[in-house]
Amino acid sequence: MRGARASLPMILPRSDRFLGELQSEFPDFEIRSKRRSGLQRAISIALAIVTLGGQRHYLTRYHTVLFGKLYVPDAWVSMSDDARYILLRHERIHLRQRRRMGDLTMGLAYLFLWLPLGLAWGRARIEWEAYVETVRATAEVFGLGAARSLEPEIVRRYVGPDYGWMWPFPETVRRWFREVIADLEAEAVSTVADVIKPSEDGGSRH
Repeated sequence: MRGARASLPMILPRSDRFLGELQSEFPDFEIRSKRRSGLQRAISIALAIVTLGGQRHYLTRYHTVLFGKLYVPDAWVSMSDDARYILLRHERIHLRQRRRMGDLTMGLAYLFLWLPLGLAWGRARIEWEAYVETVRATAEVFGLGAARSLEPEIVRRYVGPDYGWMWPFPETVRRWFREVIADLEAEAVSTVADVIKPSEDGGSRH
């Protein structure tokens, strides 16, 4: 019995399996601590200054992809497996954006298109592509109800200091969000229909 148990394959946590996929897609990918990075600490200070203290959690709560590495805050060690998986789904989008756009183009768009603060269209669209994946991953793990509940927090991040007031039009963000939810609802209906149809067809042959 002991030998039989030893021969069973070890099932890795979902986030670890996804990390393996990330490292296959991006061989240079690494996870690094923000607090151990002088550059990340400097960015944290700069953000606190330019947002007048509005963004004070850069080192403790926010995850950042920079130059193909994921810099994680203090909160990373206490995150659940599911939360890490959803977060990594978000960050994979940023890694793909970097591959598609290059560091320079993506950096310029993120920081300066149109304005660094207050009306940052480039940052808003770059982040939106990743937040769509957050919503989708949340629906996959926790269901559509949990995905719908993300709306207030995502709107807050867009219109508040967390990202430098990147898009100060909450109704626009709500419209974007509800379009994603509508797509997920349509996909769920389609999936149910695909499951039911073969069963009905099979029954009609009798």
